[in-house]
Amino acid sequence: MEILHSDKAPAALGPYSQGIAVNGFVFTSGQLGMIPDTGELAHSMAAQTVQALENVAAVLKEAGLTLDNVVKTTCYLKNMEDFSLFNEIYGQYFVNTKPARSCFQVAKLPKDAMVEIEVIAAK
Repeated sequence: MEILHSDKAPAALGPYSQGIAVNGFVFTSGQLGMIPDTGELAHSMAAQTVQALENVAAVLKEAGLTLDNVVKTTCYLKNMEDFSLFNEIYGQYFVNTKPARSCFQVAKLPKDAMVEIEVIAAK
């Protein structure tokens, strides 16, 4: 088992790792649309979605992987009214592969974020 950490993704907000590599798979913790340098959330739903995906990509890079290695995503939205916008941006990041996905509206996310994304990737 390998604990993954990237300075290009926000530090964990609690007692957990950004990601874990084990038995040929990488499991990332949920990534918010937080800007790594400041720890602040990006200013809009679109910007938070982009930043969350960039943060996921940074954690995967530590394991030598890219978004093309992702086999499953779980996505949490503050408001399902943002689903179309989220899909538009998400689709720009998953061009070569279309991983399996679950997407939920949730009552509240850490830091009152608008989106959180976690992934499972295969080496």
